[in-house]
Amino acid sequence: MKICVAGLGLIGGSVCMSLKRAGYEVYGYNRSPKPLSYALERGIIDGKVEDFSLFDVVFVAFPPKAAVNFILNTKFKEGAIVADICGVKKMIEDAVYAAHLNISYIGTHPMAGKEVSGIENACADLFDRANMVLTRGIFTDKAAYETIVGLVKDMGFMRLVECSAEVHDRKIAYTSQLAHIVSNAYVKDDEIESCLGFTGGSFQDMTRIAAVEAGVWAELYLANAENVTRKVQKLIDNLEDIRRAVADGDFNALCRVLEDGRARYSDSRALSFQKDASGFMEGEIKATLLHN
Repeated sequence: MKICVAGLGLIGGSVCMSLKRAGYEVYGYNRSPKPLSYALERGIIDGKVEDFSLFDVVFVAFPPKAAVNFILNTKFKEGAIVADICGVKKMIEDAVYAAHLNISYIGTHPMAGKEVSGIENACADLFDRANMVLTRGIFTDKAAYETIVGLVKDMGFMRLVECSAEVHDRKIAYTSQLAHIVSNAYVKDDEIESCLGFTGGSFQDMTRIAAVEAGVWAELYLANAENVTRKVQKLIDNLEDIRRAVADGDFNALCRVLEDGRARYSDSRALSFQKDASGFMEGEIKATLLHN
């Protein structure tokens, strides 16, 4: 099986390194030359891609718009498996299926990353014990899907989560995109300029991901605008409940609001721990443990 990765940033570079660790030969492509040279010099890839039609599996690690443009305008091997590694799925799936390409498309989203970018921060163990989301639609080829599942397992992922592109985008708006938005908003308080000696783990947790690249995340938010807008509004409503109770000096109301949040968190954690031991299926989502 001949594999290549298009897009040699943090995630694309880590895909290369994890696959090479598993014994695969992996070739790379990047739109700018510096990351490609870096990957070649350090043995992150076995060579640069000259012709995409020679590869059985192509991982596409570009931002959403660039990924769509690349997939629609590249000559792939007939029946090749093309798997994008983007933070949104529906817009890419729709564009690929509408083009009626002679490829097997699989949407993937590794639930792993860092607050820094670039191939120089890539590592072979980034995906170890992480979750991988794969999307399935009515046109998903079963054999191609199983091939990607095998590669995902070899890359070190602990759990495989299967769902539709629509479900993926709704969930990720909450679990990833909203978290980044909250961090960005949180650091825009003037108190951040004089916090030395006053910060602990909670502050670090809240601020760490505010440092991510603006252009990358702005594109993701806009590509998932309906879901993101809904989640931001829900957060605003919840914050307003707390603000109102504090402003009114209403101890009982404030306790009710805080207790509701504590209970919701405790319930979700209990459910998560219960499901760590084995796979599960919940409505539109199926999860399977790949490694214990």
